[in-house]
Amino acid sequence: MDIEQIEQLAKKMRISAIETGFKAGKNAAHFGGGLSAIEILACLYGGIMDINPQNLDKPHDIFIMSKGHGVLALYTALAHKNFFPLEKLETFDTDESDLCGHPAINPKLGIEFSSGSLGMGFSQGIGICLGWRKKNISQKVFVMVGDGELDEGSNWEAAMSAAHFKIDNLLVIVDKNKIQLDGTTDEVMNLGNVAEKFSSFAFEVREVDGHNIPEICKNISELMENHDGRPKALIAHTVKGKGISFMENKVEWHHGALNQKLYEQAMNELGTSIIRNVDFYS
Repeated sequence: MDIEQIEQLAKKMRISAIETGFKAGKNAAHFGGGLSAIEILACLYGGIMDINPQNLDKPHDIFIMSKGHGVLALYTALAHKNFFPLEKLETFDTDESDLCGHPAINPKLGIEFSSGSLGMGFSQGIGICLGWRKKNISQKVFVMVGDGELDEGSNWEAAMSAAHFKIDNLLVIVDKNKIQLDGTTDEVMNLGNVAEKFSSFAFEVREVDGHNIPEICKNISELMENHDGRPKALIAHTVKGKGISFMENKVEWHHGALNQKLYEQAMNELGTSIIRNVDFYS
């Protein structure tokens, strides 16, 4: 893996995420949970995953965005890795677009799973791994869940199943940005020590800074090299709205709309002079 290239990919993805969400206008976008996942998705699509947009009919690693509101990270990763043209991002959340506000399955575009109703992706990943086992397919499945999403009990049923069936080609990545729709995760439903919880379900667990690309890549690679029958969990400590000062750690930016002034401030903070001018708010 070329760490420098992955870091550049993450920068491009963050800029594209702001542009894409801004273009949605008053429809708004889930900025907070998309921006918190950028570096993780850059690592996966920029070097870790065995997937080629030219050969999607062949067995390949699969990523499932179980926290469906994280689509800004997913769509920008797919666009910048040539699963579809960058220009397609401009159709985000418009009528009849393939790029909905939550992912709708479209394997030709690299979108492997429909999500939005939380707590489903983890179980889907287990089902894929069990199906592959019968077909002697050794690819890997990566599932991203939100820490708020872990309030859903189905995740813990899935964790129990993954351990029981000794699924060691599955990695659950927890985007632990500590904020969900209507408050902090501690206020809404305090889960305590998430790493210890996964460990208690017999997972091999590591914790990382979810914005440190060398650390993310190193730990994911090492986890997935271990085939001892244990499923894996990566607890990624992230910042909701990472990279944009007025969004970071703000509950109100779980989902919101950018006006022209805020958009220009965000783009300036990201170090780009490429500015759109639209009349959504005129």
